[in-house]
Amino acid sequence: MLKAHNLTKRFSGLLAVDDATIDVAEGSITGLIGPNGAGKTTLFAMIAGFLSPNAGTVTFQNEDITGEKPHLRARRGLARTFQIVQPFAGLDVRDNIAVGAFLHTKDPAEARRLATLTAEKVGLGHELDKLASGLTIAGRKRLELARALATKPKLLLLDEVLAGLNPSEIRDVLPIIRQIREEGVTILMIEHIMQAVMNLCDTVYVLSQGKMIASGEPRLVCTDTAVIEAYLGHGAAARIKAEGAAHA
Repeated sequence: MLKAHNLTKRFSGLLAVDDATIDVAEGSITGLIGPNGAGKTTLFAMIAGFLSPNAGTVTFQNEDITGEKPHLRARRGLARTFQIVQPFAGLDVRDNIAVGAFLHTKDPAEARRLATLTAEKVGLGHELDKLASGLTIAGRKRLELARALATKPKLLLLDEVLAGLNPSEIRDVLPIIRQIREEGVTILMIEHIMQAVMNLCDTVYVLSQGKMIASGEPRLVCTDTAVIEAYLGHGAAARIKAEGAAHA
């Protein structure tokens, strides 16, 4: 469904993303992980059209969309959430979600109807009339997800949708993400919570210092020497192996 090939992004003297490639199969949940500052959100922004790459291409459903603006990509069915959620604080939950629904309808009543249905999918059905400013962090995360879903995406880019949630809140959101996939939406997600990555993702890509250093099944990627070194520092893989041998 998505092919982002050889993407590079420079900010003055900083090489934020360096020749990174990621393929997302239709119907999959694909993870993008890596240490803080690895370039994950920059890569997301190029895929979603918020940043233009210095090199490389983005192909969506076999069409080159590298130069398209974000709203045109949204019309194709490519939506994203943001790590820092910023709802319309003065609007209630229903109207916040309706903002996304207006991508496909000009009828306010229809947009609000779709917003209600979407809110129920993410567990906000009982808070539709509540102001967004009154939601908890977990509620705002669900609202961000619902607003993106209301655009009827084919591919949903989730930028740390679980960040800031406690363990019970994370457990509650995981089935929602699975259900979204089961309803036909392909997902590409940035995530730091490895429990979620292991439980949700079919394939994981690892970005470190702007470069893609590993990809594959989550259980294999997590034992990759380069990945361990990226997260824990030089020599970490050897130390872990030695400790494992000592306790064997």
